[in-house]
Amino acid sequence: MASDVTNLRLWRKAKARQEKKAAADRNAAEHGIPKPVAGLARARTEQARRQLDAHRLDPPGPGLPDAPDESGGTDEGDGA
Repeated sequence: MASDVTNLRLWRKAKARQEKKAAADRNAAEHGIPKPVAGLARARTEQARRQLDAHRLDPPGPGLPDAPDESGGTDEGDGA
């Protein structure tokens, strides 16, 4: 006699989730960066870093700072 009872609260929540996912998918397709493009950007950045490191005149060694001190002076003696 009676058909299946539908819980309207659950049905509305499911519909809202479905609409939210569809909107998120549209936004991702419109604004997202494809994985191959992002991977290419990472690879180019890494390659540029390696190239710059390979052309350093004074490669930093153990215990040596990566950049010169901002004071511009030497640390020898008392400086007077």
